[in-house]
Amino acid sequence: MFRTGLAVTALSAMFLTAPTTASAQTLCGERANFLKHLGQNHKEAPTAMGLTSTGKIIEVLTSEDGSWTIIITDPDGNSCLVAAGEAWEAMERVALKPAA
Repeated sequence: MFRTGLAVTALSAMFLTAPTTASAQTLCGERANFLKHLGQNHKEAPTAMGLTSTGKIIEVLTSEDGSWTIIITDPDGNSCLVAAGEAWEAMERVALKPAA
């Protein structure tokens, strides 16, 4: 929990903007700034991503020590912090068996 608080504090200083449609505590900024900060300070790198139905890209960044961050990026390139935490574990992707 301590790491999450530090990340939010550090990211706040770098990315906090005056949001228009999001809550006042949303941290947003340029994707490159998020990647640079998270890589240098938390050793996190993108490990998964997906495209939402609204054209936004959601990314999961993780580190070898288990810290993680999720960001979402608009088509215009603006990224926002969704969540951050500890104890990330990658899971083997296993296909579900059809019901009998």
